[in-house]
Amino acid sequence: MGKQSQYVSRQPDENGIIHWSDEENGIWKDLVERQLECIPGKACDEYMKGLELLDLPKDSLPQMHEVNEVLERETGWQVAQVPALIPFDEFFRLLANKQFPVATFIRTREEFDYLQEPDIFHEIFGHCPLLTNPAFAHFTHQYGKLGLAATPKERVYLARLYWFTVEFGLLKTEEGIRIYGGGILSSPAETEYAVNSDTPERKPLKALDALRTPYRIDIIQPIYYTIESVDELFKISDMDIMSLVHEAMELGLFEPKFPPKDAA
Repeated sequence: MGKQSQYVSRQPDENGIIHWSDEENGIWKDLVERQLECIPGKACDEYMKGLELLDLPKDSLPQMHEVNEVLERETGWQVAQVPALIPFDEFFRLLANKQFPVATFIRTREEFDYLQEPDIFHEIFGHCPLLTNPAFAHFTHQYGKLGLAATPKERVYLARLYWFTVEFGLLKTEEGIRIYGGGILSSPAETEYAVNSDTPERKPLKALDALRTPYRIDIIQPIYYTIESVDELFKISDMDIMSLVHEAMELGLFEPKFPPKDAA
C-alpha cells in the first residue's frame, strides 16, 4: 500500500455523485457481464444472495450511497471512498469502524483481465455482496480492530489470514467447492481455476497455517484454504488470533509453493 498508483480516484460532486465517463461505465458493464456468466454454480449462496440484495446496476457504475443503503440496513457497514492506495493504518482504521475502503477508479481496458491494485469493480462486485452477510461482516470488523492495534510485523502475518479468507477463501459444501473470496470472484480465470482445476491444493483452514503460508499477488494461487460454512468465520473471529500470530512468528513460514518473483 506504500507504492504509487497510475490511477487517480474520481471525486464526487457536492451531492456525493461521481460522474463517470461513458468509457468507464462501458468497462464496468463489460466486467460485470463477463463475471455474471462465470459465477453461477461457483460462487457461494451467501454471495449470490448479497449480489441480489445490492442489485448493482449493470450498465453503469454504482454510486456509493446506493451501496451504503443496503449495507447499512443489512449489517451496519458502509463503503468509504479512498484514493487508489492507502496506508495500512488507514485501511485497518476503516475496517475497525465498519467502513470498507473503495478506491473510486476503474481499470483501463489495457488491464481489463488483471491489475494488482484493487479497483472499484474488485471492491464493490468482489467484496460488497458478502458484507451483507453477518458472519463475513463480523469477521472483517474483528480483523480491522486487530490490525489497527498490531505492530507492522504482526500486520504482515495478519495479512496472510485476510488473503486466504476475505480475498481467496473457498467453501467445501455438499454441492462441491464454492467461492467466497472477493479476489477470486472478481477474476474469471481464477473463478474457473479455483473451483474446477486439479492443479491447486485445497486444504481445510487452520488459522495458524494460513498465518504461516506465503503468497504472491501476481499469480494464480497454488493453494486455497477451505471452510465448510461462511458461519465458520464467526468462530475464527472469536479465536485469540494475536496469540496465533505470535506462534506463527516463532514457528516461521512454510516453504513457498511458487518460485521467487524474478524467477517466475
